[in-house]
Amino acid sequence: MAAYAALAEPSRRRILDLLRDGERSVNELVARLDLSQPGVSKHLKVLREAGLVQVRPEGKRRWYGLRAEP
Repeated sequence: MAAYAALAEPSRRRILDLLRDGERSVNELVARLDLSQPGVSKHLKVLREAGLVQVRPEGKRRWYGLRAEP
């Protein structure tokens, strides 16, 4: 999916806005958004596949952050 298509969804743009301040776990994103955990995970998958976010595993948690590369 192209980056522009991924950004067309308002929930994904809100996730990116939250990630501008630094890495966050899925649970942190769920707490700040009006979405379920599966919904946030699906949006993060789309953003990751579009190359907009990256994931960093740490134990059982996954930290999501903005991808710095162009």
